[in-house]
Amino acid sequence: MGRRRKGDPVSGWIALDKPYGMGSTDAVSKVRRLFNAQKAGHAGTLDPLATGALPIALGEATKTVPFLMDARKVYRFTIEWGVTTASYDQEGAVIGRSDVRPTPAEVEAALPAFVGDILQVPPAFSAIKVDGERAYDLAREGIAVELEPRPVVIYAAAVVEAPDVDRITLEIECGKGTYVRAVARDLAIMLGAEGHVSALRRTRVGGFCDPALISLENLADLVHEGDGSKALLPVETALDDIPALAVTHEDAFRLRQGRSIVLLPRQVETLKARLQSDPDGDASRTVSTTSDGRIVALCELRAGRLSPTRVFHPSEA
Repeated sequence: MGRRRKGDPVSGWIALDKPYGMGSTDAVSKVRRLFNAQKAGHAGTLDPLATGALPIALGEATKTVPFLMDARKVYRFTIEWGVTTASYDQEGAVIGRSDVRPTPAEVEAALPAFVGDILQVPPAFSAIKVDGERAYDLAREGIAVELEPRPVVIYAAAVVEAPDVDRITLEIECGKGTYVRAVARDLAIMLGAEGHVSALRRTRVGGFCDPALISLENLADLVHEGDGSKALLPVETALDDIPALAVTHEDAFRLRQGRSIVLLPRQVETLKARLQSDPDGDASRTVSTTSDGRIVALCELRAGRLSPTRVFHPSEA
């Protein structure tokens, strides 16, 4: 007999507005405790000095985290000119100063070089592992860290505002693995300036975005009032970009047992058309199946059959 998990079998997503100064792991722990959830995770780390969208998965929703990790993200950030820090944000020691203040027009002219499929060198102060150690731990010990360029994609970049000559606010839409601090670093280098990120907010992760985010304080109030379920989004929220197919009770039973099901030719053609229409050109053949409006399983479409890869249980989903 398996050991019973501690906590309640609550499942769903919380569109958290992470506060400034809190780490992503701490935020997940706080939300998990509020709901006394058995399992919890998040879809994409957000730096302690950043605020904004941190989708937190509870229970069965943790099985859908990988799909949200691949979702597009939007960041709004402010570059403060004149000073470069070791971490390229407000936390690091000053390593460079300059009187150069790029104009908004100069920044706008430089931004196209950052859009598209590019190679980006992550900041030394990052969670990337080097010989088994986190890069930021080595950097804090004064050990020189050289990270290899990594392919990332930035779909759009624009100047939002320039409140004064010392600061400029940008917005980028990007894929996973993109470092905003690296964008600020490389932009400053390109313009012959010194600069660092003085404010950073993630406004969107997939379908989780402003103004629908909820603060920890408001979430705690809801839970304490017995209304925590009002903030809990369905497990399927992270699967908006994945084709869905309603199946019969019999097929749902088979899928939950780990067995594949055979589709009708018209179902196969409909799913193939939706899979091929993926705007990002993703070659994934993943399909979400539902029964009575509730998720049953994530499946792979192969040779006219759906084979379950992740199964969801009705009592927990």
